[in-house]
Amino acid sequence: MARSAFQTNPIALRELLDDCDRGALQLPDFQRSWVWDEDRIKSLIASISRAFPVGALMTLETGGDVEFKPRPVEGAPRSAQSAVPRALLLDGQQRMTSLYQVTLRGKVVETVTPKNKKVKRWFYIDIRKAMDPSCDREDAIVGVPEDRVIRTDFGRSEVLDLTTPEREYETLMYPVSQVFDWDSWQDGFQEHWRGDEHSDARKLFKAFKQAILENFKDYRVPVIALDRSTSKEAVCVVFEKVNTGGKPLDAFELVTAMYAAEGHELRKDWFGSEKAKGRLSRFVETLRPADATSGIIANVTNTDFLQAVSLFYTREKRREAEQANKSGKDLPSVSGNRQALLNLPLAAYKKYEAQVETGFIHAAKFLHMLHIYRVFDLPYQSQIVPLAAILADIGTAWEHDTVRTKLVQWYWNGVFGELYGSAVDSRFARDFLEVPAWLNGGPEPTTISETIFRADRLKTMRMRLSAAYKGVNALLMRDGARDFRSGQKFDHTVFFGENVDIHHIFPQDWCKTNGIKPAIYDSIINKTPLSYRTNRIIGGVAPSEYLAKLEGGNSATPPIKRERLDEHLESHFINPDLLRSDSFEAFMSDRQKQLLALIEDAMGKRAYTGEIREEGEDYESDEATLEADLTMDAA
Repeated sequence: MARSAFQTNPIALRELLDDCDRGALQLPDFQRSWVWDEDRIKSLIASISRAFPVGALMTLETGGDVEFKPRPVEGAPRSAQSAVPRALLLDGQQRMTSLYQVTLRGKVVETVTPKNKKVKRWFYIDIRKAMDPSCDREDAIVGVPEDRVIRTDFGRSEVLDLTTPEREYETLMYPVSQVFDWDSWQDGFQEHWRGDEHSDARKLFKAFKQAILENFKDYRVPVIALDRSTSKEAVCVVFEKVNTGGKPLDAFELVTAMYAAEGHELRKDWFGSEKAKGRLSRFVETLRPADATSGIIANVTNTDFLQAVSLFYTREKRREAEQANKSGKDLPSVSGNRQALLNLPLAAYKKYEAQVETGFIHAAKFLHMLHIYRVFDLPYQSQIVPLAAILADIGTAWEHDTVRTKLVQWYWNGVFGELYGSAVDSRFARDFLEVPAWLNGGPEPTTISETIFRADRLKTMRMRLSAAYKGVNALLMRDGARDFRSGQKFDHTVFFGENVDIHHIFPQDWCKTNGIKPAIYDSIINKTPLSYRTNRIIGGVAPSEYLAKLEGGNSATPPIKRERLDEHLESHFINPDLLRSDSFEAFMSDRQKQLLALIEDAMGKRAYTGEIREEGEDYESDEATLEADLTMDAA
C-alpha cells in the first residue's frame, strides 16, 4: 500500500507567524500578492479573537523534486530573503500575510477601504465592545489612520486619539499588534487605572485577557503538509484544487440542513422542483425584458433572502423584549448576520417568507422607477436586502408620493455615500429600524444624516463597477436625458431596444490626440447614456464634427435642427456652446457643476466643496495592478 504523502497537524498560530518572520515559511513566487481589504482583515481578526476556525493551510516541504522560487511574505524583514525556507505556503497566503502584518510586524498596514481608497491602518480591539455579548465582534475591531487619530467633519474634529499608550488605556482600545505580547501593555494599563475606584476597569481587562487575548495565544491552525516526496503532478493538481475549489458551505446550506431535520425542504423553496418553480426562478423572471435572459433582481441570493427574513424575526424578538420592560444590553439586536441566520427558526421563516418575497418584487419595481433596468447597472446588489425588507414592512405605503420621495432619497444617499460596499450587516439592521420610523415621522436615518458627498468625487468616478458612477447614469435617464440622434428618452423600451450604454462625450481618440490623460477623460463627467447607433456616429472625432454630422444627416439618418439638437444635449446637462467649440476644460468644469447639482437634488443635501482632501488615494484599478501596488519591499 502506498504511503500517504501528506500529514495533517494543528500548529500554533504564533509559531507559523514566527516562521514567516524568519523566512522558514515562504511563498512560491507565482503566488498572488497580498490584496485583502480592511473589512476582510477585521473579519479575520474577529474570528481569531473568538477562536473560530479560519480554514486550513497547505504547505509543501522544500528539498524535493518540485522546486519553486521562494519569496518571503510581504513585510518580512530583509533577513527572511536570505533564509532557506523549510516549507512553501500553497494555500492560505492572504490569511497568513494579513495576520503577520497586523499582529507581529509592528508596522502600519497598507490596505484598501470599501470605497477603493488606498490607506494605512493600525488595528485595535475595542475592549468594551468585545466584552459585550450583544455586540457583533467585527464591530469591536477598529482600523485607525497612520497617525492613530480618527477624525470627522473633514478632519476638523477628533473623535478618537490613540497616539500614546495612555490614550489607549484611557479609551480601552487594545492594539492588535500586541496580542501575543501583552505584558508591557498590561503593566501600563494597571498603572493607569490604579486605585480602588478603578477596580472595574482592571477587572474588565482581566476578563478581556482571558476571553480574547488567550485565544490568540492558544490558537492552532490545521496545516496539511505535503512532504518533499510529493510529485510535480500531485502538487499541480492540489494547487489547482485549493485555488479553484468548490463552493464553501454558506449559511443557506447550514440552515437547509437544520430545517431538513424538521422535515422542511428549504432548497426546494429556492430552486423549485419538477412540479413548481422555485423562488429563484420567480426572481429571475420578475420584470424580465422580452429580449433578456433575466430581470433586475435575478442576482438576489438565497442568503440575501434569509437575511431579510432574519431582520423581521430579530425585530420581533426585540419588540417582545421591549414589551417586557427590558432595555440596554438586555435587548436582543436586530440582525441579518450569519449567526442570526443560524438562529432563525423554521416557524419564523414560514411566517415571513411570503411577505419578504413580495418586498423583493416591489424592490424590482422601485429600481425600474429609478431607471435601473439591468443587474449590470445596479449600483449595489447588497442594498436590495434592506430595500426589500423596508418595502415588505411598509406594504403599499411606498406607492404614495410622500413616502416614495423619502425612500428614493434614502436610496440615493446609500449609493452616493458609497455605503454598501462591504461589512453591511449592521447597516442593514439600522436601515430596517430607522427608515420605516422616518417614513412615519421619526428622525432622519443615519444612512442620510451621516452621508456626505464630496464634489471632487465626480472627477474620480471612472470605473463601471463604481456604485456612484452607475448612480449618475441612472439619474441622467431619470431626469429625461434624450438620445442625441433619436431624441427619445431612455425609458424601459428604448433602453433595451436601442442597446443603450454609457459612452464618452469627448471621444477617447480625440482626447488622446489632444494629450488629455485617461484619468481625466474617463471620468463620469465626460460620459453619458447613448444608444449604440448614436455612439457609432460620434466615432472618434471632435464634438464639433459629430454634431455637424447629426445636423446634416445622411441616407440612413435625417438631419436634426440645431435648436432641437441643443435641447437633446441640455437634457444630458451639457452646455451646447462649449461642446460645439470643443472647449474640453470649460465643458468639464461646467458639467461637473451641473452633475453635482443633480446629485445634491437626489440626496436632498449640499455636497462638500471644501479643500480638505479625503483620507487615502483614489484607487480605481484592476486587481492585478492593486496587487502590484500593495506588494511591499522587505523592511
